[in-house]
Amino acid sequence: MPLVRIDALGCDTQRLQALGRAVQEALGDAMGIPEDDHFQILHGHDGQRGLVHHGTYLGVPRDDGIVYVAITLRGGRSAEQKRALYRRIAELAWEYAGTEPRNMFVVLTENTDADWSLGNGEAQYLE
Repeated sequence: MPLVRIDALGCDTQRLQALGRAVQEALGDAMGIPEDDHFQILHGHDGQRGLVHHGTYLGVPRDDGIVYVAITLRGGRSAEQKRALYRRIAELAWEYAGTEPRNMFVVLTENTDADWSLGNGEAQYLE
C-alpha cells in the first residue's frame, strides 16, 4: 500500500497523469505492488505560489523540469528492489512524460502496518 505524492514545476494535467502512470507501473515492476493498489496525490506548481528548488547537489544537474516523488510504504523492501524502483521510475517518466532521468527526485519513507487506516476508522493491516 504505497501512497505517492508527485510535485512538478510547470506541469499540466496530462503530464502529471503520465508521471503517475510511470510511478505506479514502476512500483509494480520493481516491488510487485498490485495495479489496483493505486493511491496518488498529483500536484503541478506554477512557480509563483510555491517554490520548487533544484540545483546540482551530488553532481546531478537538475533544472525546471524537476519532479519530486515521495512514496510512503510499509517497510521490508531490499536495497536492490529500491534501486530497481528508482531506475524504473526514471525510465518510464522519460518514456511517458518526457521527463529527463536527471530531474526525477525520489524519496521513500517506510512505516509499519499500524501506521495505515484505509478508511472506516480501521487499521486494516492489523486486522
